[in-house]
Amino acid sequence: MQLLQAFGLSHSYGSFQALAPTDLALNAGEISVLEGPNGSGKSTLMLCLSGLMRPSTGEIHVDGHDLYADEPEAKRALAFMPDVPRFYAELTAWEHLRFLALAHNVGEGFEARAETLLREFDLWEARDLLPHHYSRGMSLKLGLLFALIRPFKVLLLDEPTSALDGDSTRLFIRRLSDLRGRGAAILLSTHNPDLKTGLADRVYFLKNGLLNAA
Repeated sequence: MQLLQAFGLSHSYGSFQALAPTDLALNAGEISVLEGPNGSGKSTLMLCLSGLMRPSTGEIHVDGHDLYADEPEAKRALAFMPDVPRFYAELTAWEHLRFLALAHNVGEGFEARAETLLREFDLWEARDLLPHHYSRGMSLKLGLLFALIRPFKVLLLDEPTSALDGDSTRLFIRRLSDLRGRGAAILLSTHNPDLKTGLADRVYFLKNGLLNAA
């Protein structure tokens, strides 16, 4: 089952075409890995698929909902972790997670779920810190928890392990494998060959804005 479909998706910054017209489908229970050199258009593609940046052309459907014509329904099924997670300056890590759970109507049982996730990713002792006190690796782990604290069917991850240590990367791989087993459709961009080897059901290569199956 295709949980995300993109048709004729492209994006230009002025006269520069960062992403050529692209078709892409993400299937339930599969992990797709996106590779490509720096500046190839990976983050542009991710931002367009997430709905954070409107494409110059094309359509995106998430779980059968048009991302722009039916944005609330589409985004209920879609979670996105950018390469640099963004945080509210005045909220602690715990408060961020609670805010997201309530925003997605999954406040019931929040405390137990949040504690389990924070302990699993070794952030429990730092739960009451403001995220600007976090290291780069801690920020990436918290960004992933923002997705895991809420329900989703499609998960987009932009360079999710760029600052993780070996143990955290292995935990991340186990978590993604579990999500795949539960039927999620996952797309992650990475320069880490271990993710491709250990996770990928499909591999795509993006260069100069052109997407091809590897």
